[in-house]
Amino acid sequence: MRVEHVAFNVEEPLEMARWYVENLGFVVKRRVMEAPWAHFIVDSSGSTMIEIYGNPDVPLSDFRNMHPGTLHLAFVSEDIQSDIDRLSAAGAKLEGGITDLPGGDIMAFIRDPWGLTLQLVKRRESMI
Repeated sequence: MRVEHVAFNVEEPLEMARWYVENLGFVVKRRVMEAPWAHFIVDSSGSTMIEIYGNPDVPLSDFRNMHPGTLHLAFVSEDIQSDIDRLSAAGAKLEGGITDLPGGDIMAFIRDPWGLTLQLVKRRESMI
């Protein structure tokens, strides 16, 4: 078995999916242009997919008030500061600062415009 996707029920699925395509390099694999506005988007590797949709019958997660350690979507970054600057200009907000981790990894948390925490990580050695 393998993971196909992770899904996020959000308030503004069209806008959020567009932001991920424009700013994080995702590509739309499938979209439903009526409720629940499901967008299946895949990252630049072509092997990691998330679904962004809006189902008003299901409670929304309060991403803005979740601690970054509770839930975050992690991205490989070759230049964390440049990515922070670029994503901040697109409406994201830095959560703390850049942190050196044991073992030589570097990471930072940044929240997308809807409050979902994104982790930017530069690994000393790639994990996958």
